Amino acid sequence: MNLNSYMPVRIISGKDCLKENYKILADMGKKCLIVTGGNSAKKCGALNDAIEALEKCSVSYCIFDGITENPQTADCHAAGCTARENNADFILGIGGGSPLDASKAIAIYAANPELTPADIYLRKYDNKPLPVVLVGTTSGTGSEVTGVAVLTDSSVGLKKSISGHDCYSVVSFCDYCYTKTMPYSVTVSTALDAFAHAVEAYFSSTANDISDVYAEKAFSMLRTGLLHFYNNKSLPDEALREELYNASIFAGLCLNITGTCFPHTMGYILTEDFGIAHGRACAAFIPEFIRISAENMTCKAQKLFDIMSMDCDALCNLIETLSDINIKITPEQMAKYENRWTDPVKNFSRTPGNFTSDTAVNLLKKLYF
Repeated sequence: MNLNSYMPVRIISGKDCLKENYKILADMGKKCLIVTGGNSAKKCGALNDAIEALEKCSVSYCIFDGITENPQTADCHAAGCTARENNADFILGIGGGSPLDASKAIAIYAANPELTPADIYLRKYDNKPLPVVLVGTTSGTGSEVTGVAVLTDSSVGLKKSISGHDCYSVVSFCDYCYTKTMPYSVTVSTALDAFAHAVEAYFSSTANDISDVYAEKAFSMLRTGLLHFYNNKSLPDEALREELYNASIFAGLCLNITGTCFPHTMGYILTEDFGIAHGRACAAFIPEFIRISAENMTCKAQKLFDIMSMDCDALCNLIETLSDINIKITPEQMAKYENRWTDPVKNFSRTPGNFTSDTAVNLLKKLYF
């Protein structure tokens, strides 16, 4: 058996887990930069809970709430400067994937004043990042438990990821209750993101026995939610909210071992050029990924279909319906994409079969050109 894995994050989960375990924050330092986006952290109650926890520990704080969806390196760099100016000892990120991923980058920028925004992709710096604490508020990203941060390079407008030991949080608080205020569209998109994480990890060439266990657990938990959205088109109840959030953590755990395959890489362009939410953008390519995987890994694919209680066509139709992508790529855009990927592409090489940059271009033409 292949049991290789590395997951250094301390996970604290369950209802009111931050309130009940607030003393952990006292071990992080005396000053903190809270990182959020928009109003969601405030609306769901997570920001208030975090502030109360910090005040109980006599930790002073300042708030940086300028993180947008698909976080920009320039904004993360500015937040790093803010952390440094306020002598922050640690970063506390609250939100979905964007603030959580941003927090990992901010911790690096804060400790290394010589870095420009684009330098973070070079992965070279002298000082250890500030400790990061994360509070998840959506049920899709899995960023709470991964050593990955997806950032948009402000200089060119392209999404790129960084990964490594320096991108893990020290502690992640995983309370499904913070997801209750997510609107329907976000709830569906984040569930699709979690499914994409699990299915890409499951069929990746880097999958192992542990990642498979996590992925299969995620499938069994996501099935109910995805079918609910497909059949009812309504918000989930509290029990289903909890199941979806926990599924996203399992999906993040398997992704942490394997990395993603081509749907995530290709999904970036749908977000960059068409404004499609990350989860739906990745899910747009999942049906083709499942079909390719079923051709190359028949037995494993059948296990997925058994867990989901549907055959290949039914599962692909479910994902296609929920992702609901309706775009057309122009000849000018197509020309740009043809030059975007140069083999070998790491995420392509993990895909079953011989998936190359030419395959990716042909798939784009087939679906959207």
